[in-house]
Amino acid sequence: MDDISYPCGKAVIESVLPHRDPFVWVSRVLSCSPGESITAELEVTEDLPLFKGHFPNHPVLPGVIIMEALAQAASFCVLVERGAEGSVGFLTGIDKAKFRRQVLPGDTVRLDARIVKSSSRMCVAEVEASVGGALCASATQKYVLDTAPSAA
Repeated sequence: MDDISYPCGKAVIESVLPHRDPFVWVSRVLSCSPGESITAELEVTEDLPLFKGHFPNHPVLPGVIIMEALAQAASFCVLVERGAEGSVGFLTGIDKAKFRRQVLPGDTVRLDARIVKSSSRMCVAEVEASVGGALCASATQKYVLDTAPSAA
């Protein structure tokens, strides 16, 4: 995975992450220092089916989706470094989560993650999501890396 150039889009993201539509929450990776830090983006399109229910008269991207987008970005950063094809970064903990601003349809969310601890199976990242320079969410996230089961 050393041959990735940035920025990169969906094809490269899906070559690294095991996620697929409708659960890929990273639209592009702007920059990545493998195993250290990443800056990515999520385009929040108005036609996302979840806006039909959250909330119909005031659509807002759920905080859990923002946390998932941050986890996917951080996992990309770690998996690229390790060349861990077929691996999955499972979210195992979220500490100090704070939500500061709503994310609305049409927003582009900047996803920043800095890997602060990494071992053969565990990673810890400091993550932030922002829109137009305004902080939306931040947290410390923990992940365990495992091999994805093969499709039967």
